[in-house]
Amino acid sequence: MILVVGLSHRTAPVEVREKFATGADVLPVVLARLSARQELKEVLFLSTCNRVEVLATPARADDSRAAAHAVREELARHASVTLAELEPFLYASEGEAAIRHVFRVAASLDSMVLGEPQILGQVKDAYDAAMAAGTLGSFLGRCVNRAFTVAKRVRTETALGAGTVSISSVAVDLARNIFGDLANHTVLLLGAGEMAEAAAKSLGKGARHIRVCNRSFERGALLANAIGGDAVQWDALGDELTRADVVVASTSSKTYVVTQELVKRAMKVRKGRTLFFVDIAVPRNVEPAVHKIDNVYVYNVDDLEQEVARGLSARHAEVEAADAIVEKELREFLSWARGLNVAPTVVALRAKTRAVLLGELERSLASRLKHLPEGDRAALAQMVDSAVNKLLHAPTTRLKASVTESGADDATDYVKTLKHLFDLPEMAPAPTPSEATAAGVEAGAKLEGGDDPGRLPN
Repeated sequence: MILVVGLSHRTAPVEVREKFATGADVLPVVLARLSARQELKEVLFLSTCNRVEVLATPARADDSRAAAHAVREELARHASVTLAELEPFLYASEGEAAIRHVFRVAASLDSMVLGEPQILGQVKDAYDAAMAAGTLGSFLGRCVNRAFTVAKRVRTETALGAGTVSISSVAVDLARNIFGDLANHTVLLLGAGEMAEAAAKSLGKGARHIRVCNRSFERGALLANAIGGDAVQWDALGDELTRADVVVASTSSKTYVVTQELVKRAMKVRKGRTLFFVDIAVPRNVEPAVHKIDNVYVYNVDDLEQEVARGLSARHAEVEAADAIVEKELREFLSWARGLNVAPTVVALRAKTRAVLLGELERSLASRLKHLPEGDRAALAQMVDSAVNKLLHAPTTRLKASVTESGADDATDYVKTLKHLFDLPEMAPAPTPSEATAAGVEAGAKLEGGDDPGRLPN
């Protein structure tokens, strides 16, 4: 059983999402808190600009409600809000619906920018962090691995990622819509990370002048040199606001970088010239009150959603094909997962049958057949193993078929019947790979990344 609890751009505004911003230094702490909850077994924490989600498996398969509540409590704790305040923005799913959601998220079918490639890298980063923290086990790990395979298939087998639509490119397009040709305007990139680089590529040579203001002047200079612009010192931000026409803000600051007071001082020097901010950072870089200043306009990531929709008409035609891939991979994963429930029963049946036959053989070898040499004794033991394989071949094959063809209900009925007829224990030990193979149960889904949940696909 897998469950997902979280919020996204579909359910929560940016002022809520930004409360969850998590740096690399905080992520291990969040994972430790989640894994410390006795209601949870495996956990993965995904935090991006547009979504915050916890993927988990319950400690008890029959108590997903308690597991989901534990996740909700930890999310509220992480955001420093009450659960009552957070609840209206949360969504939750479990089982098949949760797995489908994980696959669609990794394939960028649930992103604000449909088909954008960044989300897959963010999911991989979350996976790596969970593996490093020891909070990811084989079941949830295999599910996320399968999601990587789904994403790769969607990317290569459909045109969902065609074109260059991204938050950064949409931000630049919005600036062009406001100002028209940017050839006579100056653009200030506030920050020099991936988002700023993407915005710079979208700008190309369209702007008259591009300036880069970053806390690390050296990193800002690298980006400025790459795009033919100029790097400026961080403490010169106030002066830069008097020169710029468009400011694209994308720093990782947890507090406002551009304040109302700072912009008011700049506008006095500008003498009423329009200043346009596109704040694509989460948490936001530009104080919301800046928008109240005359001739100053601020757009954040939520404001860009309508602009994003206009550029995605071609991609929407590919959604059906992408969802077909998701459903096919989902069916295969569910078949493997149901096999996990069947395998212990098959192993228990084989173990009990073999133990009974070997017990009878041992009694005979201790009495009437005690004269037999070691070679004959070994041959008899081998005969017992062969008899077990032949005797259980048909029920094993049909039990496997009930998983792959008929579905979970038939498989569950078969398992219950076998346990009742052969008096098998309720909780049989999990099979080793060799036992599962002998029982005819798949050792795992054939993922591109291999059967080791610690391996990622290329």
